Amino acid sequence: MILRQLVIRQGQRALIFPASQRWIRSLNTEIGKTDVTQKNKTHEVDLDCIGSQTDASATPIEKTEEPSVASAYKTWLNQRSTLGPHYEPHALVNRPPSPKDVTLELLMASQAHLGHATSLWKPQNQRYIFGIHQGIHIISLDITAAHLRRAAKVVEGVCERGGLVLFVGTREGQDRCVVNAAKLAGGCHLFERWIPGSITNGQQILGKCKMKVVDDLDNELEGYEEQLIDRPTLKPDLVICMNPLENYVLLHECGLNGIPTIGVIDTDADPTWVTYPIPANDDSLRCVNLIAGVLGKAGEEGQRRRRAMVLARGYTNQPSDEKTGDTSHRSAIAS
Repeated sequence: MILRQLVIRQGQRALIFPASQRWIRSLNTEIGKTDVTQKNKTHEVDLDCIGSQTDASATPIEKTEEPSVASAYKTWLNQRSTLGPHYEPHALVNRPPSPKDVTLELLMASQAHLGHATSLWKPQNQRYIFGIHQGIHIISLDITAAHLRRAAKVVEGVCERGGLVLFVGTREGQDRCVVNAAKLAGGCHLFERWIPGSITNGQQILGKCKMKVVDDLDNELEGYEEQLIDRPTLKPDLVICMNPLENYVLLHECGLNGIPTIGVIDTDADPTWVTYPIPANDDSLRCVNLIAGVLGKAGEEGQRRRRAMVLARGYTNQPSDEKTGDTSHRSAIAS
């Protein structure tokens, strides 16, 4: 009964209001219009705010000047000063230190004090060993510095007297330091495998190599081709070996021919193989670069002193002209 009365009332209400008004009202977009007007108002407010901001910031902006070269260089120097001393791998090769600049700190930084395991040592190296650390022999850097300076004196003396110095380093990475040291000392270099018999049987192995005659200032002299035909091959006056373990044959041939040798002797190498041993770490490329650079610098000093002596006293070293029978020597005085 209650449900029937409710249905009757709803039907009466539906009949009172016409259907056209209901459909028109449902299709009305009054709410959308209000939204559009609100959006337009907010957009106008935003434009006003932007305009006020542009008016306030209408003052011209000052352009920042770029830093000059001098100020940029000062800034770079300040940044560089905060870095402190650091290792440059190319410095030992391009700008090697002189023998007087060798210090214990430089040798330790080059890892020259690190030897091999105690089970691999040679008893002949006992006088060069400072102690043992974690099963590894530590080389005394005082002895290393003393032997390095002695070897530098030998190289300087040989180069001062016009001797031929051979730098040998056949391990990987030693070619650059060996070539640079040979250029400084005015000698020869070898960074590949040593051919056995190049000294003891040099006429058969190196007989076809070209030779030339130079004066005291290392200028090539002409007119000696006939004299060089039957001349035996040249032998080095001093051999510097950076890795004696791999070049035992070379050192043995030098010993048979009375050629003095200088070698980097590690704790696992025999110091009796060379004439002037330098106890150091031959496995460290930085240590080898240091030793080769110091010896090359010593050879350069010897060459400089030799040229200074020649320029001071002059020289006469060209032979007589055998074709004309003239026995007078042609002299050349350096200006």
